[in-house]
Amino acid sequence: MANKNSFSYKLTAEQQDILDEILRTGNYRPIRVEHTRIAVEIPHCKISLYKSGTCLVQGKGATDFVTFTLEPLVLMGAEIGYEEVINPEATTPHMGVDESGKGDFFGPIVIAAAYIDPRLAEQMRKMDVKDSKQITSDKKALRIGGELRNLLGNRHSVVKIGPAAYNRLYAKMHSVNTLLAWGHARAIENLLEAVPDCPRAISDQFGSKQQVERALMKKGQKIDLVQRHKAESDLAVAAASIIAREIFLRSLQQQSDFHKITMPKGASAGVREWAVELVKKRGPKVLLDTAKCHFKTTDQVLAAAGSSREALGPEGQAVSKAFTYRKKSK
Repeated sequence: MANKNSFSYKLTAEQQDILDEILRTGNYRPIRVEHTRIAVEIPHCKISLYKSGTCLVQGKGATDFVTFTLEPLVLMGAEIGYEEVINPEATTPHMGVDESGKGDFFGPIVIAAAYIDPRLAEQMRKMDVKDSKQITSDKKALRIGGELRNLLGNRHSVVKIGPAAYNRLYAKMHSVNTLLAWGHARAIENLLEAVPDCPRAISDQFGSKQQVERALMKKGQKIDLVQRHKAESDLAVAAASIIAREIFLRSLQQQSDFHKITMPKGASAGVREWAVELVKKRGPKVLLDTAKCHFKTTDQVLAAAGSSREALGPEGQAVSKAFTYRKKSK
């Protein structure tokens, strides 16, 4: 079903109270709309709860708000958001694969694969499983991720590539997409040990499908590999994305505890400031064990700390050469 830009619902008094609480306590910006009890906006979406009890959701992001917030939390039913889940084909046995940490300077990259069948799909819906990017609370991601791993048992697999291994692999492979293809293939192969008859694996599009297929070994070469835009709408991929995010968050905290300094998420200016302090305290080579050193952030951090890539030694130079090679080959 194509995205709609406008939805209107008549809410009960109880539903109005629930939505009011969500909009007042969530990450929404209040706006003025006449005759409303509350009106807010987020990027590409405006939500207006009128005094009459009508809720109006408008904008390019309206479908996502209805799918991931209004239906599961207020309406307690799925009409827009889970057409694929309601469709039996979407809950037939298959696995989803997704990653977390790719855009984060600090911490590992984590690739997870999660299996689904009709019974597991029903339980996942009750757990409010959705794309981890739609879960804004780290606490919630940690909780649901743990619950999912308990639910799935050996029917999920995780490939965690820590910063040191990531830097070595990048120096060898010269490409994040090649590294991701290798990680996705390993996650698929590992999960097939537990569910050898799984017929297909679904993932988001991040590069050439053939890269993953080439990286698959004998067992994985029999699986139907599907790459699709916005694959997180598939429940198995959504489950994999939450598990990957949970493991990433736990690993980043462990890394922070070990080095006794907070290692923030992302690659913003604030992250660079933290990295500069870390380099000043521990020396430039600490980045090889804590960060993804092909990021241009590395050069900015080293310069701000009065150093350069030469201080990273041979390993750091190998990453730098791989990055330079990649840019020239484009």
